[in-house]
Amino acid sequence: MKYTQTTLDKLANILGESGYVVRYERGTFQSGWCLLEARRIVVLNKFLSVEGRINTLLEIIPQIPIEYDKLTLESQKLYEETVKKSATEAE
Repeated sequence: MKYTQTTLDKLANILGESGYVVRYERGTFQSGWCLLEARRIVVLNKFLSVEGRINTLLEIIPQIPIEYDKLTLESQKLYEETVKKSATEAE
């Protein structure tokens, strides 16, 4: 996976299509991110590089409930790839 702004946008679209809002804010997040599940908001540290933001989204996406049926075909493929990669790393 390439660490580009386009990849970051595609990962953020997965969350957006599932009803989550991705925000980039300043804060003291231990892991670089914060998840407000009740409001369906994902907050990323705005000082992270593009690579850091992508890695953070790759960590978050498999952990939260994603509405697969609401995703576009392109987002579904990227979501499956993300979940598969996460499962491989967990083994």
